[in-house]
Amino acid sequence: MTTKCIRLSRISFALISILSFVSACSPAPTPTPFRPPTEEPPLIEPTLIIQPTKQVVIIQSTLPPTIIPTTNPKDCVNDLSFISDVTIPDNTFVTYGSNIDKQWLVQNSGTCSWDSSYRLRHLGGAGLGAAEEAMLYPARAGTQATIQIVFTAPFTDGVYESAWQAYGPDGSPFGQPIYIRITVAAP
Repeated sequence: MTTKCIRLSRISFALISILSFVSACSPAPTPTPFRPPTEEPPLIEPTLIIQPTKQVVIIQSTLPPTIIPTTNPKDCVNDLSFISDVTIPDNTFVTYGSNIDKQWLVQNSGTCSWDSSYRLRHLGGAGLGAAEEAMLYPARAGTQATIQIVFTAPFTDGVYESAWQAYGPDGSPFGQPIYIRITVAAP
């Protein structure tokens, strides 16, 4: 019985030594410090400052938007001149169902400023999934503007063209028509 006790105590001592050695080799856990959540910074808003003279001064954080005058003289003339294709040059290859972000650079070459009452309408050719009418980008007389329409390529091989015309508030067409011409092929 004494021999068994000695063996058990030697085994127990060996296990305790191993456990002590393993725990001595393992890094001690470090507590994670508590960090309170931070608040989002407040949005910059106009600040009211009351001066000792009891005047109220308003400090704006941003400049007011520039307003394009929408009143045109009665005798102004509408005109649009094509300058260049910004995206998707003519005969660009596209795959079935692709979204086509077509942009044209044009000049408001008339004496009327374009506002939200000016439109661009589908004149002919393939519709390519675009609405039949879109707002013409507002532009002052004599300035350049970028016109953008998003088309969708059909699921049939072929060459597709689509023509678009600018229209004034009275519904009369003006300026040069603008076009898109693509070649659609399977991927």
